Amino acid sequence: MVNDKFISAVPAMRILENEHRYLSHLMNEWHSIVLNIQNNAYPLDLARAEFARLRSLLIEFKEPLAKHTKKEETFFFPLLGQYIGYEQGPIMTIEQEHEEVAAYIDHFLHYSDGEFAMEEMQAMARDAGEAFEILTVHFVKEETVLFPMTAQVMRKGDTDRLFEDMHTLIV
Repeated sequence: MVNDKFISAVPAMRILENEHRYLSHLMNEWHSIVLNIQNNAYPLDLARAEFARLRSLLIEFKEPLAKHTKKEETFFFPLLGQYIGYEQGPIMTIEQEHEEVAAYIDHFLHYSDGEFAMEEMQAMARDAGEAFEILTVHFVKEETVLFPMTAQVMRKGDTDRLFEDMHTLIV
């Protein structure tokens, strides 16, 4: 998303764009904590409290992210793959990024329950930072490569069906 307007003219892609906006908003809430921990911006007691809040925010983030990802992998990618191929190229790369983001978040959540020294929190927060970076670029790739490709290659009947299939909430 370059600005407040939707990039795609395809209503089904606008659903995904809107979800990207929401997920980006949530990401920004926890990414600021990641940066502050990594940059030693907090005294230890506050760092521990913010680290616990980071963990809580990531737990809350997992559900809408998983619903968004499932929606893309269940409806969007298989249909687009019928037009452009599925086993290689942009769809495969995007799906690998879904797995990578989930792995970073799960790794962070697995190890981050407890009280830690500053250095340990900084090391663990890197996983959340990596998830943020991958997702940020990932959204741009989808919006600048896959969504325009959908507008170019997909028949209207298919985009209409895709809209109906994806017109569900992620929260």
